[in-house]
Amino acid sequence: MKPSVFLLFFLCIAVFGFTQTPEYRLLVKKADSLYTSHQYKASGITYSEAFKINQWKGVPIDRYNAACSWAMADNLDSAFFQLNLIAVGAGFSDYEHIIKDYDLSSLRTDARWQPLLEIIKRNQEKEDAKLNKSLIIILDSIYKDDQLYRLKINEIEKNYGWESKEMKTLWATIGLKDSINLIKTKAILDKYGWLGKDIIGEKGNTTLFLIIQHADLTTQTKYLPMMREAVTHGNAAAANLALLEDRVAIRQGKKQIYGSQIARDPDTKEYYVSPLDDPDNVDKRRANVGLNTMAEYVQYWQMKWDPESYKKELPKIIARETKMRNPVKAKKS
Repeated sequence: MKPSVFLLFFLCIAVFGFTQTPEYRLLVKKADSLYTSHQYKASGITYSEAFKINQWKGVPIDRYNAACSWAMADNLDSAFFQLNLIAVGAGFSDYEHIIKDYDLSSLRTDARWQPLLEIIKRNQEKEDAKLNKSLIIILDSIYKDDQLYRLKINEIEKNYGWESKEMKTLWATIGLKDSINLIKTKAILDKYGWLGKDIIGEKGNTTLFLIIQHADLTTQTKYLPMMREAVTHGNAAAANLALLEDRVAIRQGKKQIYGSQIARDPDTKEYYVSPLDDPDNVDKRRANVGLNTMAEYVQYWQMKWDPESYKKELPKIIARETKMRNPVKAKKS
């Protein structure tokens, strides 16, 4: 169903750029659920309802998935309508995925299929012609090093515990890899600026963010203005910028804006949302940059989001984080 995450996850350009309201995301989530339960027609209709409440604008990946639902429901006209929108209006270029996607099998004998593929292939060729292959290779290596060891964190904790020597060894390895990756990434940023996916691909563009997100506060503060500028030119994702804004704010002892930073109580080992400004309206701010709701987000850490309860706990959370940043040193005897 869904094409390459790196090609479409942050694709919200030109024709399709819009505020993703919580209502829009809820309808898309419902449409996805209906698709999963094989209710394809109902899924397509629900996608249309989501587009309608946003003046018929929709994220390309959602339009692609709507096309899959309509194709599985044998409504070929609606499927082609959605695919042509993203092919012509948003430059959809994942040719390798679409020619193999089982969901679209019913479209392949239709006279409209080949002309659609030709548009998508031209889009891919245009993108490939502009790519800096040497930088992509470097960034792909950086990405692998950044993610490889972090993907082992949960497994190591489960098997050995958070305070184990195995976990400490893992974090030492991550720290070493991060320092090497940062040197390479800073060299790219200082020479070229914050390059967009049109030059280094979606994965390479995401890698720039990941390395800065995992860097020290001084580095983050230095490159934050560059990323802000990149977002205004479509060279970085607003959702990623939101995460970096939050991390810098928390590290500076301020409240975060988008609720992306999750902390863990060193005593109880329970996760909690780091100090957040205006909890009542956080979902509106998250929707504005393309993030899902807080309720959906915190589920990953087995938490539930209740703004009222959070506001009551906030003074304790602030006190806890202040204490962790400024631990009382024991007096020398």
